[in-house]
Amino acid sequence: MSTGDPYDQPGPRPAQRFASTRWSLVALAGRGESPEAQEALSTLCQIYWYPIYAYARRRLASADDAQDMTQAFFTRLLEKDYLQAVDPARGKFRSFLRTAFDHFLAKERDRAHAQKRGGGRASLPLDFQSGERRYSCEPADHATPESIFERRWAVTILEQALTRLRQEFEHAGKRELFENLKGTLTGEGPAEPYASIGGRLDVSEQAVKVAAHRLRRRYGELLRAEIAQTVTSDAEIEDELRDLFSAVRSQKR
Repeated sequence: MSTGDPYDQPGPRPAQRFASTRWSLVALAGRGESPEAQEALSTLCQIYWYPIYAYARRRLASADDAQDMTQAFFTRLLEKDYLQAVDPARGKFRSFLRTAFDHFLAKERDRAHAQKRGGGRASLPLDFQSGERRYSCEPADHATPESIFERRWAVTILEQALTRLRQEFEHAGKRELFENLKGTLTGEGPAEPYASIGGRLDVSEQAVKVAAHRLRRRYGELLRAEIAQTVTSDAEIEDELRDLFSAVRSQKR
């Protein structure tokens, strides 16, 4: 049995840090119609469309209305220069986005009822069927639309970071290690003892403990990197993390 750190087994290491410039994704998305700007804007849409959809479902009368408004809003976001006017000094990006959606509803709701989804423009590839399944699993409580939006934002960011972490392990040929240890990311520990995992992976119990520690540390780095794309300073990253974990805790109560 090997006693070494599973990270030191043959195969490429995960990247040491996800490169990101503060406010980078939002800033890039606001730079006109270049391929890079369009890709950044599409990434923002994919991250935020479901939180906005869940928010709309709590505000509007039906799933069809919420789908119409979500599709139209993000289609308009792609077409207009809204993000060029976003000022990071005025607050959090997700707050800007929700406020922009509120303004959009106020101006477009009545007209959108009489229009084809997306207002006759090319539709975005938003998976509303999947979105509605996800929404059906939302807690059947009296949460406000705002709290639903915060919850979904938090879960989406956590999922984005987890996906990147999984990709790093798969790239390094460590998918089995990741699948065995991902339960430690919740802070509740794995479903079985480290010794059992080590026996199955042919490494020592201590090596598994070290790998689990590094997995949690790397997850934290990737989580901060995800948040860093829509804030301007390290202090704001910490503020966003507090908001994120507060939203997650509220979901568990």
